[in-house]
Amino acid sequence: MQKQRTALLAVIIILIFLAPLTALGQGEYEYEFYEEEHFYRGKVLEVHESEEQEHEYYSVIEQEVKVRLTSGPYRGEEITIYNTYFAGDPVYDFLLEPGQEVIVVTMGEEGSFDQAYVQDMARDRGVYYLVIVFVLALLLVGRMKGLKTIITLAVTIALVFGVLLPLLLQGFNPIWLAVGVAVVAIMVTLFIIGGFNVKSLVAIMGTVAGVVVAGLMAFWAGSMAKLTGFGTHEAQMLYFMDHTIDFRGLLFAGIIIGSLGAITDIGMSVASAAAEIKEARPDIRFSDLTRGAFNVGRDVMGTMANTLILAYVGAAIPMLLLVMGYEIDWLKVINMDIIATEFVRGIAGSIGLIAAVPVTALLSGYFMADRH
Repeated sequence: MQKQRTALLAVIIILIFLAPLTALGQGEYEYEFYEEEHFYRGKVLEVHESEEQEHEYYSVIEQEVKVRLTSGPYRGEEITIYNTYFAGDPVYDFLLEPGQEVIVVTMGEEGSFDQAYVQDMARDRGVYYLVIVFVLALLLVGRMKGLKTIITLAVTIALVFGVLLPLLLQGFNPIWLAVGVAVVAIMVTLFIIGGFNVKSLVAIMGTVAGVVVAGLMAFWAGSMAKLTGFGTHEAQMLYFMDHTIDFRGLLFAGIIIGSLGAITDIGMSVASAAAEIKEARPDIRFSDLTRGAFNVGRDVMGTMANTLILAYVGAAIPMLLLVMGYEIDWLKVINMDIIATEFVRGIAGSIGLIAAVPVTALLSGYFMADRH
């Protein structure tokens, strides 16, 4: 009963805390580039292919597609769309078939389907089902801990989408903003998961130290390597949307946020191990407790560093295959902005993770050990 009351109190505190943060993240940052667009979910009913135009290097297939709208104010209405498909090009075009669920976009006034075309395949339901399975797994396996995990995830998502991203678009300093959001996310997460106690306080301080070190390492290495912040296509597109954003700062902010999860894990692991050692030996001295927590941190550090590096490598596999497939010279590869950026991102985060181990171990010994 006491645990349930504590969890309920934590939820109330979070909701009260998030209200002003969400309001802070609201601002005017609309960018108008195109004619007004309206999106609808639809289902392909019939497909009729017109003549196929053969060219020297490609062929073009034009499809006449009947689609029934399944969402929005015009649900149930059937419209005809002409879909052009370049044969052998699955990247930008869609070869439509009856029964497929698609996203239809119209240009101009709502309800006018003269300029309608298929924007993309409808993929959201698969994502939603996976999220439901994830939440159920957390609740079934973790029970009360699983519920707390869901709450902390909701808080983190609210901080990112309600505070971090809107304020970045408003031109706030990316590095300071990322550090602030990271600290708030760390505090809320660890206090809810670990409770309001010395263990959580130590884990928070160790995690914050690791995140700050990761940010400083990224800034130092990025400045030395002359990273521009334009290593991805998304950053290049964002530049044409808004020239006022600090893109180098945005790169370092991304490194801080990206390393947050792994550093939080190791901070809490070391603090929890120290708390268990203290419970088993209430009279343990500072040096012994620090050494024990440090030893646990070393073991966790090895696996977490692998986790962080492999996460970045996994995201960069297509790029790495391109580099290997075209046998690009190593001197050119290592000096490419996008490659250097990924190196800095992964290694700076790992250094922050390493720094969190001794800091958390020392803090554990100072706050938890017997001082008599």
